[in-house]
Amino acid sequence: MKFLDLAKVYVRSGAGGNGAVSFRREKFVEYGGPDGGDGGDGGDVVVVATDGLNTLIDFRYQQHFKAGNGRAGAGRQKTGASGADVILKAPVGTEILEEDGETLIADLTEPGQRVVLARGGNGGWGNLRFKTATNQAPRNANPGQEAVERTVWLRLKLIADAGLVGLPNAGKSTFLAATTNAKPKIADYPFTTLAPQLGVVGVDGREFVLADIPGLIEGAHEGRGLGDQFLGHVERCAVLLHLIDGTSEDVAGDYLTILDELEAYGAGLAEKPRITALNKIDALSEEAASAAREALEEAGATNVRLLSGASGEGVPGALRALRAEIEKARGAEKKAEAEEEEGGAWRP
Repeated sequence: MKFLDLAKVYVRSGAGGNGAVSFRREKFVEYGGPDGGDGGDGGDVVVVATDGLNTLIDFRYQQHFKAGNGRAGAGRQKTGASGADVILKAPVGTEILEEDGETLIADLTEPGQRVVLARGGNGGWGNLRFKTATNQAPRNANPGQEAVERTVWLRLKLIADAGLVGLPNAGKSTFLAATTNAKPKIADYPFTTLAPQLGVVGVDGREFVLADIPGLIEGAHEGRGLGDQFLGHVERCAVLLHLIDGTSEDVAGDYLTILDELEAYGAGLAEKPRITALNKIDALSEEAASAAREALEEAGATNVRLLSGASGEGVPGALRALRAEIEKARGAEKKAEAEEEEGGAWRP
């Protein structure tokens, strides 16, 4: 399945049906009176967050969605049928934006969450509604409300607990394949990963979701390489694992390049908890690995871990460190939510 994380859609709700002007006419009934029914309501256009989806590819093949119109009312107090709703299924983690691509309408972070993008028009009143003591035979009815049209953007940001960042060929895909059941493409050339990949990590009887995004290069925020278009998928992560190729000729430069790109992207990525790891130590001597670690520490990295995604050396410790940061972040979120609820509660 192809990966698509941005889609533009055009939606239109259903118009309400017109109310009816009708009078009761029955044999042997002396007084008839108005009996025009109301029009039916137009259908809504609704977006629902759905489990099991991880791409917006369905919206590549269909971008226009139109709900059903309400039917007009009829005599004998018959109300018109309501128009059918249109349900758009989107992955959990989808943001809905206005046509300008910046104004946030809704953020679908929970399965089953629903957002009405365009509400259907109300059906018009029939003339029965207008009957009064002084107006026994009204000959007017309301038209149904018009439909609502709008254009919105759907932008997917995958929900993961931890994210992998690094230059191309830093070993991110190898690390993901070694620690999860994911099967990313692995090769000895840059940009083997062209779309984000997710995997579930199990450590010490607990699990968390790990996301791998395509590698960044210098100038990614200016569109070089694959650009920084996929960095949005690690915005929701509690912690980042920064992998550095231990066989690189300039590990400190590689480290600073990624930090500069995170800073240039913004959205708080540069301030997120980050674990720095020197990868591919299976291809280094102890002296070379020690020298590379010292170079990273001189560049500002702290608590640099040595590991090898290929051999597994140092991987369990890195996973436990990630898990600890995730639990710390999630605990802080729960505490903040509890304090907000307590602060908003009414007290006598």
